[in-house]
Amino acid sequence: MATNASSAIRPAPASDHRLSVASVNLVLFAVRQRGLDPGELARAVGIDPARLRNPDERLPIRTMQHLWQEIVSRSGDPSIALSIGELVNPLSFGVLAYVMMHCPSLGQAFQKLIQYQDIVCEGIRTSGRHEGSAYVLSLQLTSPDIVFPAYAVESELSVYLAAMRALTGQTLVAREVWFAYPRPTDTSQHERVFGPAQLRFDTPESALVLDSALLDTPILNASPGLFTLFDQQADESMKRLKTPALTERVRTEILVLMKGEEPTLAAVADRLAMGIRTLQLHLKSEQTSYQQILDRVRRDMAIKHLREPHFSTTDIAYLLGFAEPSVFFRSFRKWTGQTPGAYRQQLYAS
Repeated sequence: MATNASSAIRPAPASDHRLSVASVNLVLFAVRQRGLDPGELARAVGIDPARLRNPDERLPIRTMQHLWQEIVSRSGDPSIALSIGELVNPLSFGVLAYVMMHCPSLGQAFQKLIQYQDIVCEGIRTSGRHEGSAYVLSLQLTSPDIVFPAYAVESELSVYLAAMRALTGQTLVAREVWFAYPRPTDTSQHERVFGPAQLRFDTPESALVLDSALLDTPILNASPGLFTLFDQQADESMKRLKTPALTERVRTEILVLMKGEEPTLAAVADRLAMGIRTLQLHLKSEQTSYQQILDRVRRDMAIKHLREPHFSTTDIAYLLGFAEPSVFFRSFRKWTGQTPGAYRQQLYAS
């Protein structure tokens, strides 16, 4: 069981690291096959279903961490993250997967994975290096929002192994698999998923250790023309990620201004040195609005504060700038389908 690896929360300041909605949808698709209701899971952690239908949407990594906690709690299976590579098509992660599918060799596919990792998830850094006759495909968790590291490591490594096999059409195996957390009491699922590789725990990094010769394995049905097309798309996606969008700038200003009163559109526009109408038009071009951003910030902050027992629901309503607690209660029910009190009770019961 992975409980001892995933239950220890590492205190750290929250970040705004995000991951693609495609990643979240694939996990929800996988757990549906285990009998769980994706809609209920999404609502339980405050995910608006409309966001899951937008392929360009990105969700906070902390939300994904809460989702993993909910999945494990409802399934009763602390090792469920190890099965993700088996339950989904590992080549369904959007443009990054398409780039890898059209690389000429597995080694070059790994290079693109390393280059474009942030498109899928901004909180994990993938790297590769040669050590003698071995190639180490390494994972480092870089986001303080990843408070349940075992779930992130296990799902990622299982997907990487499944992707290697899907890309090449061969049942490739690793020499060793490293896990940067203590050995769980029960490693039977690790052995089932990664066998016959040697498993090592409590290592400085998590990694798949492969024979270097495997890097020359050709990718099935790779097309040079499609590679060029998808590589250009991935490069453009990375540039957009590295350039703060206006939506994120507005979100940042809302967080700064939200101190016991509602941040107004006029106040945010003034801080951004923009006219109100100009700001509205630019946000519309990013397929959002000021009210939608404000609602998302409030929802995310409300969920964060509800996990902190020293805040009453009335305190939270004030902190989020609501004039009356009743308005906050109605808004929270609209966002999650639950009252703040019911949501908090569910958190304590899990």
